Amino acid sequence: MTVLRVWAPRATRVRARTVIDGHRPVTHELSVDKGSWWSGEVGEIPFGTDYGFLLDDDEAVRPDPRSRWQPEGVHGLSSLYDPYEYQWHDRYWTGRDLPGSVIYELHIGTFTPDGTFDAAIDRLDHLVDLGVTHIELLPVNDFDGTWNWGYDGVAWYAVHDPYGGPDGLKRFVDAAHVRGLAVVLDVVYNHLGPSGNYLPRYGPYLTTGRGPWGDLVNLDGEGSADVRRYIVDNALMWLDEFHVDALRLDAVHALQDGSDPHILAELAADVDALCAHQGKPLILIAESDLNDPMMIEGRSAGGRGMDAQWDDDMHHQLHALLTGERQGYYADFGTLPGLAKTLERAFFHDGTYSAFRKRRHGAPVDRVNTPGYRFVVCLQNHDQIGNRATGDRITTLTSAGLVRVGALLLLTSPFTPMLFMGEEWGATTPWQFFTSHPEPELGRATAEGRRAEFADHDWGDAVPDPQDPATFERSRLRWADLGEDGPRETLRLYRKLIGLRHTRPELTDPRLDRVHVDYDETARWVRVHRGALRVVVNLADEVRTVPVDAPVVDVLLATERGFSFGPDGITLPPESGAVIQVVTS
Repeated sequence: MTVLRVWAPRATRVRARTVIDGHRPVTHELSVDKGSWWSGEVGEIPFGTDYGFLLDDDEAVRPDPRSRWQPEGVHGLSSLYDPYEYQWHDRYWTGRDLPGSVIYELHIGTFTPDGTFDAAIDRLDHLVDLGVTHIELLPVNDFDGTWNWGYDGVAWYAVHDPYGGPDGLKRFVDAAHVRGLAVVLDVVYNHLGPSGNYLPRYGPYLTTGRGPWGDLVNLDGEGSADVRRYIVDNALMWLDEFHVDALRLDAVHALQDGSDPHILAELAADVDALCAHQGKPLILIAESDLNDPMMIEGRSAGGRGMDAQWDDDMHHQLHALLTGERQGYYADFGTLPGLAKTLERAFFHDGTYSAFRKRRHGAPVDRVNTPGYRFVVCLQNHDQIGNRATGDRITTLTSAGLVRVGALLLLTSPFTPMLFMGEEWGATTPWQFFTSHPEPELGRATAEGRRAEFADHDWGDAVPDPQDPATFERSRLRWADLGEDGPRETLRLYRKLIGLRHTRPELTDPRLDRVHVDYDETARWVRVHRGALRVVVNLADEVRTVPVDAPVVDVLLATERGFSFGPDGITLPPESGAVIQVVTS
C-alpha cells in the first residue's frame, strides 16, 4: 500500500487526490498526528501516478511540497517518483575534496543549444580535457516557466522537467563521476520565487519581514523546527539520492536566524553524519558577503562549520584592476596594494572601512591556520556578469592581454579557482538576466524592476527585457567559436595554466602565510612568491622588466611571446605575465 504524507499545520482537513494514467481522479481522506503531519493509504498505485493535496474545503489540488517530479510544472500535479529505480554506475566513486581543485560553473539551460542534462553530458569530455575537477550547476530545482537563472525556485525537491527531470540530473551526475568529475549543486534556502509558491498554504514556511528577494524564510519563529527540517532534508536528498558531491548555499547572509544552533551549523552537523556513513567527502560552500571567517570555522569553536566560502574580494580586485571600473562596490578595489593584501590575506575588507557600505566591514583571516582552498575565487561568475545591465563579460571590457593576466593571477592563487562557462576560450557571448514568467503582470513587473535597478547608471534603456526570449537566446554559449584561432589559443592557455596548477605543488600549497606579493604601482608590475615559483605580471601598456629576487632557472609558462630574462630580471611584453622557477637556497 502506498502512503502519502504531508506537513500541513495550517489545515483542518487534508485530502489526497490521485490520477492513474489519466483515469478518473480518486480522493482519499488523510488523518493527522500531533506533529501536524497528515497521512493515509491511497491504495496500490504505481510510480508515475499523478497526485496532489486538497487543503481544508478548497477543491484546488496543490502539489506535494516534497515532490521529486513536477512534469507539468510548479502549478501542476506531482508525479510519484521512485528514487531507487535509477541504476547508478559510480559505485567506485570516492569523491573529490576541495584542496587542489578547480571549479567550473555552468547553467544547464544555456550551456548547450539544447539546454538539457543529456546535452551537457556530451560536453563533459571538454571539461576533463580542460583539467577542472568540480562542476558547479546553477540551481536546477523547479521554477515557474521554461527558462530562468534558477533562483526563482519554489519546488525545492523537484528537478526542473525541461532540463530532463530527476533522472536527467542523475544521468549527469553519474556521467560526471565516471569521468572523475565531482558535482556541486547551487541551492537556494533564503527565499522562494514569486510564482507557484504554495508552501504558505501548508504551514508557516515564511515569516514577517522581507529580504532582498522576497519574504523571509521562517528559521526561528513558531513552527520553524519543521521548516528547518524541510531545508536540511532537502540538502541531504541532493547529497544522498542524487549522489551530488557538494552544495553551494546561495546568499547565506540573507538567512535571518537567531537560533542556537544556526541553521547552517545544524545543516553542517547532518552533512558530517552523512559523510561519515558514505565514507567520502561531502562539501558545503557558502556564498557570503560578510567577509567573516566564522563561516568556515568549526562548530566546536562557535563557527558555522562550512567547508568553504565564496570570496568576492578577489573578483573585485581583479575586475577593477583589469577594467579600470570603479563604480559601485568596485570603488574600494583595483590597486596593487589591495591586490597584494587580498592574495596574502584572502579578504581585502577584514575590518577596514568600506566606502561602498559606508562602514567597517569584515573580519581578519588567521592566515597561519586557515588554508587558502577554503576561499572560492573567480575572474567571472554568473552574478558578476549577469548582474551587469547587459550581461557583458570581462572579455568585452578590457584587452585580451589583460584578460589572460587575470587568468594567470587567478589560477596561480592559493585559493580554489572557479571558472564561468566559456571563460576558458574567452567567450564574448553575454549572460543576461532572463525569465519566462507565464503571468503577464509578473513579467512586466520583472522587466520594469530590472530597468529601475540600473536607472542610476543611465543604463535603463540598454537593459534587455528579461521576458524577451531573445534575451535568453543571446545568453547561450556559442561552441562554434572554438573553431576560431583566438578562442583556441585562449583555451590552450587555460589548459596549460590548470595543468601547471596540478603538476606544481607550490601552486596548490594552501598556506597563506607562505604567499608574499611585491609590486611597483608606478611601473605597474606584480611579483607573487609561491615557493620556488614566481608569478610575474606586467600590467603596463609597454615593455617592463620585473626584477626577480633569485636566479631564474626556467620560464614555465608565459601568456605572450617575446619575453626574455637576464641578470636584472624578466622582461615582459605589455599586458602579459609568466610563471618562472628560481633557484632557492
